[in-house]
Amino acid sequence: MNEPCSTNTSDRREASSSLDGQPDGFTEHEVDNNPNLPLLNSHRHPSAAGSTLLPQGNTIDDEVANKVLAKIDRAIIPLLFITYMLNFMDKVILSSAAVFGLREDTNLKGQQYSWVGSVFYLGYLLWTYPTTVLVARLPTGKYLTVNTLFWGLVVALTAACHNFGGLLVMRFLLGVAEATITPGFMFLTSTWYTRDEMPTRVGIWFSGNSVGGLVASLLAFAIGHVHGASIRPWRWMYIILGTTTFMWAIPLFFLLPDNISKAAFLTPKERRIAAQRVVSSGTGTTEHTNWKWDQVRECLIDPKSWFIVGIELFTQIPNGGSQSFANIVVESFGFTNLQSTLINIPYSLLSAGIISGSGYLAGRFRTLNCILIVGVIMPCVIGSGIIYKRDNVPHGIHLFAYFLLSSGSAAMPLNMALVQSNYRGVTKKMTITAMLFITYCVGNMAGPHFFLKSEDPLYETAFKAITVCYSLATVCAICLRNYLKRLNERRTREEGIVGSAGLGGVVRGDVQGYGDFSDPESDVTDWQVVGFRYRL
Repeated sequence: MNEPCSTNTSDRREASSSLDGQPDGFTEHEVDNNPNLPLLNSHRHPSAAGSTLLPQGNTIDDEVANKVLAKIDRAIIPLLFITYMLNFMDKVILSSAAVFGLREDTNLKGQQYSWVGSVFYLGYLLWTYPTTVLVARLPTGKYLTVNTLFWGLVVALTAACHNFGGLLVMRFLLGVAEATITPGFMFLTSTWYTRDEMPTRVGIWFSGNSVGGLVASLLAFAIGHVHGASIRPWRWMYIILGTTTFMWAIPLFFLLPDNISKAAFLTPKERRIAAQRVVSSGTGTTEHTNWKWDQVRECLIDPKSWFIVGIELFTQIPNGGSQSFANIVVESFGFTNLQSTLINIPYSLLSAGIISGSGYLAGRFRTLNCILIVGVIMPCVIGSGIIYKRDNVPHGIHLFAYFLLSSGSAAMPLNMALVQSNYRGVTKKMTITAMLFITYCVGNMAGPHFFLKSEDPLYETAFKAITVCYSLATVCAICLRNYLKRLNERRTREEGIVGSAGLGGVVRGDVQGYGDFSDPESDVTDWQVVGFRYRL
């Protein structure tokens, strides 16, 4: 296995001595009010407890930094949460539409419904890598807004479909449109938040998935009571959701900044503090840089990349099938179409709570991330196993097993948090992000095809595959944790310093330096930074 190389000791000492230098040619006013000035390595002395020493001796205490963080949370997180909620609603409304006449009205036969479910991820797959590069190079906020407008339009037009071909085209285009959202949100989160803050924030906006599922179920239940209208209920679902998303893109355009330096809700001094917080946390530069192919290669030979990909693959194969067939499976337990939409409301609430709670714990404790992944997957192994062996089992047990599956959706944000916390270098981070979402697409494309029409309504093959996949994901998470733990121990031995899994620096004597030993905004990778330690 390849492992990162460390900077030699003499270079580290020489670089460490340069930390005490002060910038020349800038006044205190210029430093505080020009967010575009280059940032220096900040360092902290014991005598400056509760404060951070910035250029020219300016100190920013923790109270000021926390106020800036609170402003960022109020301005950014609600936008991401609402957008992600709409993203999920527009994607999974297919499951509700299926039990309200979509399959009959479009004359779907055999495995055609499975293809309608999986073709979304073909569009997502084909556009994932190009859009990941564009996210890193274009104005991020504006680019995300354009994609939101496009996907809202696609959802609304899906209501006009009358056959299998039309559904395929619209679902493919929806995949293309939505391919930008999650990679873009991951990139935005890493530019605004420190390594310790990212898991909680990712968990919050990702829980928009579950809240979106809840709202979509309520909408489907309400529309399902409409009888005698000239427009079928499933078509109304697409019209209402598509129009809502399209309208939401208008305020999003004005409120979502491209990066820290463009944030109108922060003063110039606050923008500088916001940038310094992220750079000194060890996640690297907060602005766009050139694409670097050496970082692509490094990402591909990094063993942790493939453990992360394994976790993603084996959790998304089950996800792809359960998203498209959720209401159909619940109906097979003996419930009506309206009852199946109501049952998904507590399911979504449970999922939202698990996502938010696990995200908080991952942010609070630096060694729990992989353990939490195992913790949210194990109930799914049990639940899918019960559903697979459900002959002569009461409906109540069926429902209990189905609710156990709700924890599985928390694995993806925990996996994404590992990516954002454990990778440095813009190109390397965007490459692993692309790998993650290519795997996400492959898994979700494959998932619906395990639900064989010939096995309706029991779907034995599907639930056998789900049980096996979740078991393999557990193995990958355990292996990843052991690998990262050994890597941290090896780095400590070779570097002779105690690094940090929350910051990106080095601890030596009475000075704690953050970032790499040259320019903290230099676009270097986690392999090239002394003192960088991985979150477990």
